[in-house]
Amino acid sequence: MNYLEQEVIAAKTDEQALNSLVENHKQWILRCASEAAHRYITDSDDEWSVALLAFLAAVRGYETEKGSFRGFAGVVIRRRIVDYLRSEWRHGAEVSVTPGAFDGELPEEEATGTNLQVQSQVVAESMAASDADLSTRTREEIAEIQSTLQRYGFSFFDLTECSPKAEKTKRQCAFAVLTLMGNPVMLEQLRRGRMLPMKELSASSGVSRKILDRHRRYIIAAAEILSGDYPILSAYLDYIRKV
Repeated sequence: MNYLEQEVIAAKTDEQALNSLVENHKQWILRCASEAAHRYITDSDDEWSVALLAFLAAVRGYETEKGSFRGFAGVVIRRRIVDYLRSEWRHGAEVSVTPGAFDGELPEEEATGTNLQVQSQVVAESMAASDADLSTRTREEIAEIQSTLQRYGFSFFDLTECSPKAEKTKRQCAFAVLTLMGNPVMLEQLRRGRMLPMKELSASSGVSRKILDRHRRYIIAAAEILSGDYPILSAYLDYIRKV
């Protein structure tokens, strides 16, 4: 039994150990949720709550005989996210899966490494069957924005770690994004120089340079998405237009 597995077993009965385990794995949980949702997820999104509950269920349901904890927990998180998205999207196509396939605790006979791989495939296939077209278009948008953001020196999935969390900060970032989008000169300056025009943007938006610097990648990504041809990704940033 490795150190992580010992932590997980301890967390089953020790609340402090559980809190520590969650904190140490927060970014990993968000990354799993982002991959399953095909968009970056922050801890202010509903998907974060879904993923967190899935992680806790994985802790409760984990036994060392089930192999790697991360492998096990990753499957549980992705199932819960897919199930949540399917219920939200409410598309008609349904895929028959094993009863309990999206539950946090797996039947013992389904817990082998081979079956976990099979179940992962079922999850992927169910998502494809229920929303193949949306999934394809989402992946295309992510690939396109990923190419754009790489020119600024960061990745689409880096946004998980730099997105604003507090409501006040989100509003300030939204003001900065709207100001940037509404000023063609600054927007061109951004794209030409590959960096945020801090001084000008702070003066025009009233947002402090500290906030602009801390959430630079988020502001750049939001401005590129909302001013580009990304209808699916733009929907997740619609709150910015309503500020």
